[in-house]
Amino acid sequence: MTELNIPAAHVRVLGHISDTNRHVLTPGVLRFLAYLHIQFEPRRRALLEDRKLQQVAIDNGKLPGFLKETKYIRESEWRVAPIPSDLLDRRVEITGPVDRKMVINALNSGAKCYMADFEDSTSPTWINLLNGQKNLIDATRRQISYTHPQTKKHYQLNEKIATLLVRPRGWHLDEAHVLVNNQVMSGSLFDFGLYFYHNAHVLLCNGSGPYFYLPKLEHHLEAKLWNDVFIASQSYLNIPQGSIRATVLIETILAVFQMEEILFELKEHSSGLNCGRWDYIFSYIKKFRKLPEFIMPERSQISMTTPFMAAYVELLVETCHKRGAHAMGGMAAQIPVRNDPELNDKMMKSVREDKQREVEAGHDGTWVAHPALVPIAMEVFNNHFTSPNQISIIPRRQHAITANELLAVPTGTITERGVNENIDVTLVYVEAWIRGMGCIPLHNKMEDAATAEISRAQIWQWAKHGCKTDNGTLVSHDLIRTHVEDCVRRRIMNGVAGNKWKLAGEIVQRLLTGDELVDFLTLPCYPHIVTFGSAL
Repeated sequence: MTELNIPAAHVRVLGHISDTNRHVLTPGVLRFLAYLHIQFEPRRRALLEDRKLQQVAIDNGKLPGFLKETKYIRESEWRVAPIPSDLLDRRVEITGPVDRKMVINALNSGAKCYMADFEDSTSPTWINLLNGQKNLIDATRRQISYTHPQTKKHYQLNEKIATLLVRPRGWHLDEAHVLVNNQVMSGSLFDFGLYFYHNAHVLLCNGSGPYFYLPKLEHHLEAKLWNDVFIASQSYLNIPQGSIRATVLIETILAVFQMEEILFELKEHSSGLNCGRWDYIFSYIKKFRKLPEFIMPERSQISMTTPFMAAYVELLVETCHKRGAHAMGGMAAQIPVRNDPELNDKMMKSVREDKQREVEAGHDGTWVAHPALVPIAMEVFNNHFTSPNQISIIPRRQHAITANELLAVPTGTITERGVNENIDVTLVYVEAWIRGMGCIPLHNKMEDAATAEISRAQIWQWAKHGCKTDNGTLVSHDLIRTHVEDCVRRRIMNGVAGNKWKLAGEIVQRLLTGDELVDFLTLPCYPHIVTFGSAL
């Protein structure tokens, strides 16, 4: 255990710090983390309480809409700050976790940008977080390399690499291994603070800057909190205001009604908005969970052409371009299919069609999860525009997109196969997450927390409202328990040593059959990966 006395603060690091990671948690960075905690933790907690009040209102039938009190922002003339040169062209971005090999491969992938993800694709074990920060420290200094222990294959950075962006955890997540004045620290401030403190000056000297993605925002005041964190942090390190740039993921049904306000709050630090489409579907289910008129069909039937999703995309692109910001498209989660050329061709065709739809909708860039998809997405965007982006093109509709369009309930069915797949995806992801894996290959896609969240929220919603499959089977708690037990039994039979199937099954049963829908599946999982003072 490491303890550090700071004026007006007492910091305790409860996780073990190895010699190789000691430079990640220096006295200087701990003072900075304590400063951020003291300045901003009360506001974070207050905003999280506001989320609970908003949910109660929705449960009682008060649907979200555009805010009357911020109408002046939507109707006034303003633009975000000019775009830094190395962020002008973002036509293909690759995303993924922060393990050492991934960082190197992503930066070398040929994508314009790489989003190093401490959120949905990283299980926040103490060792994952510290190693991830170490990897980014080495990457920004071009000192990162890796040799595979079995194959002995060596990895190092190419001369030309992608622009680095970092996604810290959302406001709702804690970092249990660090206490400031006996309070658990925010996971958001921990991830942001470590990366910013160690790398901001180096990045600026290299002609880049500290660039971020901000996840899971539900209100423009949560964006204002981030903006105030940025202002204070730049002042603390004596770097120019506006050096930080942040892209906000619009991945909650509440944030879609406040996109202009979110850009406005961050306008001196904004790099645009992103269609976090899988989390957006999850948020739709979660927020309207107790309203029977908002039953969602199985996720395979929800596409980007589904009316409420298409409206979301149109509004995001129009909003961003009107304000001079990037409108970033969603994730292509497909991965190459080995030993099945026909299936692989089918998967790659779907990627191409998805990216074609995005670029024609006006997006300035898009996401992929695997390096093999970079050339496909790049070709689609290159064929559509030759300038760095298409921000100057502002889509025009005959009428403004309405709240009803954004809330329109999709039609479809529930099948037994859909029920089984949702339960299986939830179980497999939870088991991997509590073993320290934040993203996993499953069904020829790279699944992360977002798709698992949709899967488990749908099962809970269907059981809550007594839904039936298309062949008349009731989605009951007994049915769910039977499916979970069967899945656990099958997985254990083929499980490797050290698997967590039994524990995962217990967690998943509670998630799917509890009286209340847990806000995030990682919350009940997190205590199982906290390791106070354990050896690395």
